[in-house]
Amino acid sequence: MAAGGIVLASRLRNKYRSEIFSILLYFQVFIFTFGFYGIWGQVVITSFLSPYISGDLLMRITNISILLGLPFLIFAWLMLVQFSGIISGKRKNNWLIFWFLLINFAVIFVAGLLIARTSEINPAALIKYYFIVMNCLYSVIAAGLLLFPVRKKSVIHDYDGKVTSLAIIFAMLTQITPLLFYESQVYLGLIFIFTFFAGNTFLPVYLTYGTLLTVFSEEGARDLSFEEFCRKFEISARETDIIREICNGLSNKEISDKLFISLQTVKDHTHRIYIKTNVKSRVQLINIVKEMKRL
Repeated sequence: MAAGGIVLASRLRNKYRSEIFSILLYFQVFIFTFGFYGIWGQVVITSFLSPYISGDLLMRITNISILLGLPFLIFAWLMLVQFSGIISGKRKNNWLIFWFLLINFAVIFVAGLLIARTSEINPAALIKYYFIVMNCLYSVIAAGLLLFPVRKKSVIHDYDGKVTSLAIIFAMLTQITPLLFYESQVYLGLIFIFTFFAGNTFLPVYLTYGTLLTVFSEEGARDLSFEEFCRKFEISARETDIIREICNGLSNKEISDKLFISLQTVKDHTHRIYIKTNVKSRVQLINIVKEMKRL
């Protein structure tokens, strides 16, 4: 899942040459680096070292290891918030980035001091609740930016913004739920690991296969007239007629009767329209056309 997410994000960046997808790629790299180092690393350390060292020393090693992995998580959250912010039309602010990093690294530093100097605090619980609270916070911020964009015309379709924001919240909830009940149960740990990797793979998968991807291109982000839309995607005159009738709610049979062409011809034209506009259904096609200034 990690390799697939990184490959898809890299393809999106190479295809669209957009800062949005560069940030998405960085998010994938940072979040999965933490996943392997900070999460799977604990499994590896426990499996290989537990027969040879004491329980207290093993716990100290695992706690230090996960603390050293937290910076990757912080940078991943920063990329997620930046990704949502740019999509919503918010300008990048270097001061916000500075304060974001400063505050988060200060929190890690304080947590490290508490773990090192206070024996009354359970380090695993402290780190667990740090992840839960911060993951909730930054997921809600990212989802909110997508649901309530700064400018009226976001660089993605409203439908995609809603789906993406809900997916971010859903991924967050599926990750923190097993953690809330986790003490030392293996099955809860495995559920958390699976949901962590699966949830963070969603964005590149959806933006590759499920979205109205045409709106991500630099040209597609601006308003187009219906005629400009047809020229951009090399829609023929007959295909233009069919798009109009699809948007009018006609079925393939009704379009066939109205345009005096065979039902199979309508299906063939519709299939070519889907390929040209990179959509997979009538709903997606209609949503794109609705964005045009005039039909």
